Amino acid sequence: MAEDALESQAVQERDHCQNWNRGKDCPTITGPSGGQEDSGSTLVLTRPTPDPRRRLQPQLLAQPPPPPAVGATPSAPQPSDPRKRRHPSQARGSLKHQGRSVGGVGSLGTSRGGPGDSVVALQHPRSESDLEEEDEIEHQPKRRRATGPAHQQPAPAHQQPASEEIWMSKNGEIEWSFCPRSEPPRMAANVIRMQPGPTRMAVSHVHDIMSSFELFIPDVIQKIILDCSNLEGRRVFGERWKEMDQTHLYVYFGLLILAGVFRSKGESTESLWNAETGRELLRATMSLQNFQIISRTIRFDNREDRPARRQGDKLAAIRTVWDKWVRRLPLFYNPGPNVTIDEQLMPFRGRCPFTQYIPSKPAKYGIKIWAACDATSSYAWNLQVYTGKADGGRPEKNQGMRVVLDMAQGLSGHNITCDNFFTSYKLGKELLKRKLTMVGTMRKNRSELPPQLLPTKNRPVNSSKFVYTAETSLVSYVPLMSTLHKDGKICGLEHQKPEIIMDYNATKGGVDNMDKLVSAYSCKRRTLRWPLVIFFDILDISAYNAFVIWMALNPEWNRGKLQRRRLFLEELGKALVKPQILRRQHVPRTSASAATVRRIQ
Repeated sequence: MAEDALESQAVQERDHCQNWNRGKDCPTITGPSGGQEDSGSTLVLTRPTPDPRRRLQPQLLAQPPPPPAVGATPSAPQPSDPRKRRHPSQARGSLKHQGRSVGGVGSLGTSRGGPGDSVVALQHPRSESDLEEEDEIEHQPKRRRATGPAHQQPAPAHQQPASEEIWMSKNGEIEWSFCPRSEPPRMAANVIRMQPGPTRMAVSHVHDIMSSFELFIPDVIQKIILDCSNLEGRRVFGERWKEMDQTHLYVYFGLLILAGVFRSKGESTESLWNAETGRELLRATMSLQNFQIISRTIRFDNREDRPARRQGDKLAAIRTVWDKWVRRLPLFYNPGPNVTIDEQLMPFRGRCPFTQYIPSKPAKYGIKIWAACDATSSYAWNLQVYTGKADGGRPEKNQGMRVVLDMAQGLSGHNITCDNFFTSYKLGKELLKRKLTMVGTMRKNRSELPPQLLPTKNRPVNSSKFVYTAETSLVSYVPLMSTLHKDGKICGLEHQKPEIIMDYNATKGGVDNMDKLVSAYSCKRRTLRWPLVIFFDILDISAYNAFVIWMALNPEWNRGKLQRRRLFLEELGKALVKPQILRRQHVPRTSASAATVRRIQ
C-alpha cells in the first residue's frame, strides 16, 4: 500500500512539474543507487541537464511524516512564531542559490548522478508555516550589494568626472572633487515662507503718495527731530527763536526733494532762490533765510549729553534716529528670492571719525554703509553704518562674514549674492545652517581655494573648470563659489557660460542699482556736518522705498510714461510743501512765485 501511495504521489508531482515546466522535460524518480525505489524517508530525483541559459528552479516534493511509534502519544503541532524569521540565505528550500549547498537542517543539497544528470536531494517535509515564510521571502525586494567600483552606477555624461583626482585647498583642510553629488539632499534652503512684495501693514497704510513716504518717517522720528532742533534753536537764537512744528519739518523735506528733482545737487542754495535763474516753487514756499536757519539748527540728539554717549558710540549724534528708521525698513516689504549685500559710499570730505577711502568708488572718500537690497526691485531692506574699528582696538577679523550674517537677520530661504570681500567657504556653511544659500566671487588669495584652479593663462574659451564638495560648487576663471548650484550646468548655445556665472550677473546689482537711482535725484546739499549727510541719505532711500511700494500697489500709475520715479518725487515734494503755502501770509515779491501762491491758495 505504501508503494501504491508513493507511485500515485509521484504521478501527481510529475503532472504538476509538467505544468510548471511549460512542456519541458520533467525530473524522473530514481533510487539512491541506479534507479531502484527506496521506501525510506528520502526521495532522489534525477533530471536531464537543463539549458545553461535557463534558470534552474527545481520543484520540491513533500513527504508525509512517518507514523508515530506504537504507544507514543501524538504531540500537538507547534505553531510557528512569525517573529522568528530566518535570513533569506537560511530559509528551507530556498531557490535563491540555484543548486548550491546551503547549510542548515532541511536545506537543499546538490550531488552528482550519472553523466549529464543533476541530482537533487530532499530532506524532511515542510510545514505550512515554512511555506508561508518562504513565500514572504520570495516577495521581498532584491537588494544589490556594491562591493567595489564595478558595482556602482555610471554617472551621467555631464557629471562623469574626467579623473578621480582630488584637489586639496591651500590650507589642506578642504577636499575638492571633480564629481558633483548626483542627488543633493533636500534642504529647507531656497524655500521662501514670506510673500515677496509689500506687506499687509504697507497695504493697509498706503492711500496716496504722501502716506507711502510717511511709512518710513513716522511721527516718533519727527518728534525726536523737532525736540532736538527746537532745543538747538533756543540755544543759538534765544528769545528770537520761533518753535518749529510738523509743517515746518515737512516743508523742509519737500524743498530738499524738489531740489533733487531739479537735479541741483551741485548748485548753490542762493542760485535756487534767485529771482532770475531760480525756481519759483521754492520761493513761493519759503524764504531763503528761513531755509538756511532750519539747515543750521536741525539736530538729531541732545548735544549736552553727547560727549558721554560718544565714548562708546561714534554714531551717537544720530544713533537714535538711525536705529528707529532702519527697524522700519523690513516691516513694509518682503524681498524676493535673491538678496544682494554690498557697500554704499556717501561722499563726504569733512571731519568725521569714521571716514573711509575706497579708490574704486567715484567719490573715493565718504561714509561707508553696508546695505542689503532686493535683487529685483533694489528695495533697501537693511542698512548698517560702518564706524571703523574701536578706539585703540585691533582690526576686526572675519568682518565680511560678520556683516553678511548681521544683514541677513530675518531672512529664510533666500539666496545671498555678494562680492569677493564677503565670500568665504566658512560663510557658505554658516548660511546653510540658517536655511540660506550664497553665490559670490572669491579673491584668489583665499586659503579655501585649490591652487590648481587659479591659473587661467593660455586656456581656451569655454573651458571653465568645476570642483565640488558635499555642499559647495566652485568654478574657475573668476573664481566663483556657490552653495545654490550643485553641478556645472552650462546655459544655452548662445552664451555658453556656466549657470553659476549667469545667476551671479543677474543678481549682483541690487545695491549698486539702488545707489545709482538714489544719486540721480538726490536731495543732498553741501554741508560740513556728517550727521546731516547721513540724514540726507535717509531721505533719499525713504523716497525710493516709498516709490517701490507705490508702484507695487499701483502698477497702472502713469503707465507708458518715462521717468515715473521723477514724477513720483515731484508729486511727493509738492504734497509736502502745500500745507506751508496754504498758510503763508506774505506773498513773494516776484510775479511768478506770487502767481504760484495764489493758484494754490
